[in-house]
Formats: sequence, structure tokens, C-alpha cells
Amino acid sequence: MKNKLLYLWDHFEEILLVPALAFSTILIFAQVCARAFGSSIVWSEELVRYLYVWETWVGVSYATKRGSQLRITMIRDKFSPKGQMVVEIFVTIVWLAFAVFVFCMGIKAINAIAKFGQVSSALRIPLKYCYLSIPVGMGLMSIRLVESFIKRFRPVKEGGDE
Repeated sequence: MKNKLLYLWDHFEEILLVPALAFSTILIFAQVCARAFGSSIVWSEELVRYLYVWETWVGVSYATKRGSQLRITMIRDKFSPKGQMVVEIFVTIVWLAFAVFVFCMGIKAINAIAKFGQVSSALRIPLKYCYLSIPVGMGLMSIRLVESFIKRFRPVKEGGDE
């Protein structure tokens, strides 16, 4: 059971992103085919748009987990290895502060939207569910940043195994 939960956590973003991307692709293809025959799937464009928003915010966490965020390392590379570690710690703290800030602002946005009861035009779903992607993505990113910080900067135990 522990291994399954660990696997799910290690691949959480992929588990969400791959089906969402596949479904978006199928839906866009169906919409193109429908238009080619003079018809249209009225709600498809809206659903794909909201899926894309979710894919983007969850993708931020995925990029963080893989360590593939946009980075400019020119300045960091001019430092000694110890200095590079200090820069990496600083950058990780800044990223974490940014993620927590955006998480909090996302929660505020959801609360404001929920008060007004806004719904999407075609699907009539509450817009708070679309905006929920912001704190979910930033929350996941914060957790992934803490994980990578612990993995990267914890002292290596004597005996060689990390």
C-alpha cells in the first residue's frame, strides 16, 4: 500500500496531465471534424480552455518537480561550488515565497468569484472551479520546491548512500 501511495505521489502531476491533454486533443479534433461537416460542439471550446488552464497550473508543479523551470544560471556559475549552493538556496526560497503568495491570491480570487456565483457561459459550471487551478498548482509547486530543497541540500550520510 505504501509503495502505491508513493508511486501515486511521485507521478501525481502526470496522472492528471496525460489524460487531460489526451481528452483536450480528442475534443479539439472532434470540434474540427464537426465544423468540417457544418456543425459545432458548442461547449467544447470552453471545456478545452478550462482544461488548458488546469494543465498550465499543474504543469508548473510538474516542471518544478523535474527541475525544468526557466533558469538563467550565468551569474550562479561564476561562484564557487559553495557560493552556487547559497545562490540555489536563495533562489529556492524566492520561488517558494512567490508560490505561497500566488497560492494566497488564488484563494482570495476564488472566494471573490464564489461570492458572485459566476458561471461559465456554455457549460454553466461555477468559475471558481476554473480558478481553483491556481492554488492547486501553486500548492503543489510549493510542496515540490520543499521536496527538492530537502533532497538537494540535506547532508549526505556517511557511508555514501543519499
